Amino acid sequence: MSDQALSDTERREKLWHLIKDMRFGMLTTQHPNGHLHARPMTLQNRGVDEGDSLWFFMSRGGEAYEDIVGAAQVNVAFADADDDTYVSVSGTAELDEDRARKQALWNLAAEAWFPKGVDDPDLALLRVRINHASYWDVKASKLMQLYAMAKSAVTGQPPKDLGETGQVRMR
Repeated sequence: MSDQALSDTERREKLWHLIKDMRFGMLTTQHPNGHLHARPMTLQNRGVDEGDSLWFFMSRGGEAYEDIVGAAQVNVAFADADDDTYVSVSGTAELDEDRARKQALWNLAAEAWFPKGVDDPDLALLRVRINHASYWDVKASKLMQLYAMAKSAVTGQPPKDLGETGQVRMR
C-alpha cells in the first residue's frame, strides 16, 4: 500500500515517527576510491522536532570523517526487524562546530567514545540534511506475510497490502 493519500506534512510526521526509536543507523559514505562504505552510527536526535536533519557524533580521526570531507552526499539506513520497519534517508552531510548544539545533544553514551566531553578535539558533530527518504512499514503479521508470499509464488502476482510504503522529499 502506498502513502499517496498523505500530505507532505503527514509523510514527514510518518518518517519521524518511524525513526524516533531507532537509535542506530548505517551511515554510507563514498570513499575517495569510489567505493561505498557503511558503518553504524548512533542517532543523537532528541525528538521529532529536528526539522530536516539527523545528528550524529563522530571521530575526526575516522575514515567516515575523511569521506564526508571529500563527498558530502550520504545515505543513512535504519531497520527495526522486530517491527518490520525500514527507512532509507539520502542527504547532504555537514560538519557542525556549534558548541551549544553539541552540548544539547550530549549524553553518557557519547562520553564513552569522547571522554573529554564536548570540548574533545576529536569530537565532530555531523548533521545530515535530509533530501529524500523512503520507508516501508509492514503492518501484516509474520503469518500473513508468509501466506501472501506463498500465494504470490502460486499465482505469479506480487504480494499486496503487506504494509505502507512512502517517500518524503525535504528539498
